[in-house]
Amino acid sequence: MNRGLKHLWPRGALWRHRDFLKLWAGQTISEFGSQFSLLALPLVAIYVLHSSAFAVAALTIFEQLPFLLFALPAGVWVDRLARRPILIVGDIGRALALASIPIAYALGELSIGQLFAVAFIVGVLTVFFDVAYQSYLPSLVAREQLIDGNSKLQGSASVAQLGGPGVAGPLIRLLSAPYAILADVGSFIVSGAFVLSIRRRDDVASRQQAERRGMKLELMEGLRYVLQNRHLRAIAACTANSNFFGNVTYAILFVYFVRRLNLSATLIGVMLSCSNLGLLVGAFTAGWISRRYGVGRTLVWTSVAVGPSLLLIPLAPMSFPVPVLVVALMLFGFSGVVYNITQISLRQAITPERLQGRMNSVMRFIVWGVLPLGALLGGLLASTVGLRTTLWVAGIGGSLSWLPVALSPVRSLVQVPKHEAEVLEAHEPGVVGGVVIDLGDEPLATPASTDA
Repeated sequence: MNRGLKHLWPRGALWRHRDFLKLWAGQTISEFGSQFSLLALPLVAIYVLHSSAFAVAALTIFEQLPFLLFALPAGVWVDRLARRPILIVGDIGRALALASIPIAYALGELSIGQLFAVAFIVGVLTVFFDVAYQSYLPSLVAREQLIDGNSKLQGSASVAQLGGPGVAGPLIRLLSAPYAILADVGSFIVSGAFVLSIRRRDDVASRQQAERRGMKLELMEGLRYVLQNRHLRAIAACTANSNFFGNVTYAILFVYFVRRLNLSATLIGVMLSCSNLGLLVGAFTAGWISRRYGVGRTLVWTSVAVGPSLLLIPLAPMSFPVPVLVVALMLFGFSGVVYNITQISLRQAITPERLQGRMNSVMRFIVWGVLPLGALLGGLLASTVGLRTTLWVAGIGGSLSWLPVALSPVRSLVQVPKHEAEVLEAHEPGVVGGVVIDLGDEPLATPASTDA
């Protein structure tokens, strides 16, 4: 970087962290590309293959089912292996899987079965990528930089989500939905190249010092750590409820837009871009909000917003729904981003390095494992009681999301702890949920009597 650019470049710690900047750049490009597939895949099923509402919902099920099937063992492998190569394989593998869709369409061989297969493969690779990604960040930056790092990553993702759909809609109209997916293919390749260029390697040796006791025992250690920790348990329950009913909505949302509200792909893309402004505002204000109102209150009130945001969707008037839909999606996005940045930073801060992969995999298993179940319920309800009634059910169910965090010790947290020992105020000294904590630098260790 030349002297002029150095003078203009921001001076914050992470702005000078080259490896973080590479990870950040790769993820930003990948997030932008993913907006094309997010819009194009269901539209391929709707416009090209003329699939039913249940088949479109099933596409979501196949993409998210791997979180239910593979998230727990993925955590064990992520804690055993170097995380950076897992990220690279995840990016390149997803690029290859998605590339098969425009190729099959050009050959006249595209089918709903192939869409299901691609969605499942992408889902499996995403499981390993996401668990490794959230576990890799704490080894890349200092723990006191986690909120800043997560805010920057979410902020750029929000910018991508803000601009991506607005570009994706017209591109789908110009090229057709199958060919628009090539934008996502290219973004995964670029993301993989950025991760490949990161110089810092995560310290696999320090995680392998503990004796390997087999997949089952290591997996159970991660389960116990999450389920016996009252902070993590409450966050998991809150997030799972929000995700379940949010996905009841998402599974049929595009069908509702196209077949009930008669919205075009271009208008849907523009509407999503406008509503994603909530994501951007949330990403840039999450740190300030959590500092101003405290971590606990931030988590409670952002989870309270889930219900109203979902209920606004069926409340939107049929004659002129776009403004209400934009407000609904903007509120959902804003509250979701602030909630996620805060709770992910809290999880990463209170979890020791050797358990990061398993903690994240257990959380992914719980909070993403409900997604295919929500999509299944959305498809079944839409096929029986109708699209609008299904959206009402989702909004009412989502209104209960705030209860687990409001009724737990999470609500009283003022800031993200710098060390796992700082969340012991509601426990006996030295013990969190049956997990012994060494107040020095040693990792957590579970008592032998609790091993399964």
